[in-house]
Amino acid sequence: MTQKQPALFIPHGGGPWPFMQDFGPPGMWDSLRGFLEGIETSLPAPPKAFVVISAHWETERPSVDVDAAPGMLFDYYGFPKDTYALSYPAPGAPALAARVRGLLGEAGIACDEARGRGFDHGVFIPMMLIHPQADTPVLQMSLQKGASVARHLEIGRALAPLREEGVLMLGSGMSYHNLREFFSTAESPRTAAKSFDDWLTQTLLLDDSRARGTRLMDWRSAPGAKASHPTPEHLEPLFVIAGAAGDDRGRRVFHGQFWGKAVSGFAFG
Repeated sequence: MTQKQPALFIPHGGGPWPFMQDFGPPGMWDSLRGFLEGIETSLPAPPKAFVVISAHWETERPSVDVDAAPGMLFDYYGFPKDTYALSYPAPGAPALAARVRGLLGEAGIACDEARGRGFDHGVFIPMMLIHPQADTPVLQMSLQKGASVARHLEIGRALAPLREEGVLMLGSGMSYHNLREFFSTAESPRTAAKSFDDWLTQTLLLDDSRARGTRLMDWRSAPGAKASHPTPEHLEPLFVIAGAAGDDRGRRVFHGQFWGKAVSGFAFG
């Protein structure tokens, strides 16, 4: 019997952080590494496949990677040479891609196929820790560029049946993503990050999924929102996951500090 999988929003960290030395203060990344490495043991059963919605892929319409054996896309810059030789040889999921397109089509949402792109670091970095065996199909899916929160929630709702089919949905982003301020030691970015993190946690832990969606659609008015997300793409995978959550209440399953900025991860179901 197939067991229903949760839906997760995970922080993917900065660049190739797990695979390099001296990126930040000693031990700063330990809690995130431990969280990602522990995800599989927290699941009700091994996933039949992973769908990863990456903050680093935006297209005019939602798109799914239909390659049977995706390559690697090293979409980070200025890091050590060996971080451009990483490999995550997980199989793709063409059949699952067709299923995704079908579910979205039933909801009136057009979805495109993509080929030859490869796993970006919003996919391969967390997946190398979550499932290092790389023997389970991984389907990478894009965000819809410039789309509303409501649209990304709709996409998630349309894909919610995948959870019943044993597919683990992962939204890969960051609950704080202001690159200009990330490394700052000033107090105001820290305060903004904490304020927004508190608001986000309160929102996702609401019992009422409609109230949760309403608050998310107005996220830009939340305390610290604009300072935490000058652009929305690293938060948008969360909206897809919140849509796929249905009536499941959220849980904060990760909380850490990176250069003093609060960052959290959430699970539904």
